[in-house]
Amino acid sequence: MVNIKHAKLKAWVDEVANICTPDAIVWVDGSEEEKKRLERRGVARGQLIPLDAGKYPGCFYSRSKANDVARTEHLTYICTKDKEAVGPTNNWMSPEEGYQKAREILKGSMVGHTLYVIPFSMGPIGSPFSKIGVELTDSIYVVLNMRIMTRIGQAVLDQLGTDGEFVKCLHSKADLDVNKRMILHFPEDNTIWSVGSAYGGNALLGKKCLALRIASWQARKEGWMAEHMLILGVEQNGKTEYVVAAFPSACGKTNLAMIVPPEGLKGKGLKIWTVGDDIAWLRVGPDGRLWACNPEAGFFGVAPGTNSKSNPNAIKTVQKNTIFTNVLLGDDLSVWWEDGEGAPPASGTNWEGRPWKPDFKDKNGRPLLGAHPNSRFTAPAGQCPSIAPNWEDPKGVPISAVIFGGRRERLAPLVFESLDWNHGVYLGSTVASERTAAAEGSVGEIRRDPMAMLPFCGYNMGEYFGHWIEMGAKIPKPPKIFHVNWFRKDANGKFLWPGYGENLRVLEWILARARGEGKADKTPIGYLPTKDAIDLTGLNLTAGAMDQLLAVKPEEWAGELDGVKTFFEKFGAQLPKELWSQFNALKDRLKSKVTA
Repeated sequence: MVNIKHAKLKAWVDEVANICTPDAIVWVDGSEEEKKRLERRGVARGQLIPLDAGKYPGCFYSRSKANDVARTEHLTYICTKDKEAVGPTNNWMSPEEGYQKAREILKGSMVGHTLYVIPFSMGPIGSPFSKIGVELTDSIYVVLNMRIMTRIGQAVLDQLGTDGEFVKCLHSKADLDVNKRMILHFPEDNTIWSVGSAYGGNALLGKKCLALRIASWQARKEGWMAEHMLILGVEQNGKTEYVVAAFPSACGKTNLAMIVPPEGLKGKGLKIWTVGDDIAWLRVGPDGRLWACNPEAGFFGVAPGTNSKSNPNAIKTVQKNTIFTNVLLGDDLSVWWEDGEGAPPASGTNWEGRPWKPDFKDKNGRPLLGAHPNSRFTAPAGQCPSIAPNWEDPKGVPISAVIFGGRRERLAPLVFESLDWNHGVYLGSTVASERTAAAEGSVGEIRRDPMAMLPFCGYNMGEYFGHWIEMGAKIPKPPKIFHVNWFRKDANGKFLWPGYGENLRVLEWILARARGEGKADKTPIGYLPTKDAIDLTGLNLTAGAMDQLLAVKPEEWAGELDGVKTFFEKFGAQLPKELWSQFNALKDRLKSKVTA
């Protein structure tokens, strides 16, 4: 039995129960016995399938409805009194309309179901970084995933006490009707309501909903930063330095978070420490540096493409106590996914629940996918072989560098450093990737995703850029800001840089620059490494590859400015004047270089 001392929390649970009318209410205590009980119930109801206990101890398979396999950004709203508060990159709905529409769907939605009350902490319980939420849900899947992704149970209630502040998170699968699906954020009420979806990004309300959309709103108000960033430590000679990095999807973020040093650098004794793979909360520390904390307790990673080359540590992490969603289920109770590990099973059931064999084709004659492209694994972060020993330190870790990156075949060099903090904010605000063949839209089309936060910023993004600029002025010893691009290609369309573990060579230069070392040349776009500044020991690049990787073509950068201008103009008066100053300064530097 849990001990609840918070009268307002009890009253809110009663209020929701009156709307949703569940058959029972269960307060989640976080115990092992409770976990086993919920797993048994999930198996009995066909929501979970235990995997082979010898190969995958403590692991389960889950499959969602075919119309419920990803975040539904077009059905995700920020509900504020003033429409201008959410800006041009978010969907807006008034709080009155949001509550009314959702309440109609929620009415009686839990008849025949149990309402689970999950007290959870984003960040280590009691840390000055942390925020508490309480999620009410009718999904066993959500409870078990939240148990992996956050800290839950009685210890959180004890921290909340009699009158602590918490984010009110209400989730109901309802009837999983896509026409009645809404993910609503009420930042002025510290509230999140999600109806009609059971997919992780829409239903695990501690993740993107709280840790980014609501937290970014809180962070602006309270003077800190909530960012879509990995946190990574590099240790050498007993000293560890930390970076945070933000990349749009399909740019190797999780792979970088768990990077393994390449053979060519083994002699240097470098060690990599994973602190977080997805979200960073950052505050100015008493020493004047920026400190970061990972608010999550687990990894909610994309399975396809994860293998021993791209991410060996992720493969080791998911061997036990993991929930796999929408991957292929082998008849031998194994799991498999495209571009994954080893040969597929001889036969199985694919993510849609259809019989599957390696040679099966779909109606268009293409190979029938075993796993959905957005299929997932949910695994405890503590199982990662590279997890930092201090990853749950309530003080966080000090940050030496901020890294932004995108996927550009031609424009951006392998790595460069911003001229100063505000120039770094400009680099982050103009992050872009080119669409690949796997994405909707035209191949090569530029998609802006500033700071990789476009779908996750909980307020007007113009003001968000302004918050970055204000924070720079408040940090006595700010980290340096860099931009990377692992995806530059040669004239034949081949990648010039091998990526994966070799990216540590670039991190080495970044950290050297952060220490005031590392050789660099000043260019119109920022500081680039000299040709001999990056350690290429043991790396056999093609002749002239480094020249191409570090080339800056002012005419191409000048051509990029039209797209940046169009993007900036979307924000009108909300775009900080400092970014227009950076835009014009870059334009002038490029002009002088072009005509020189």
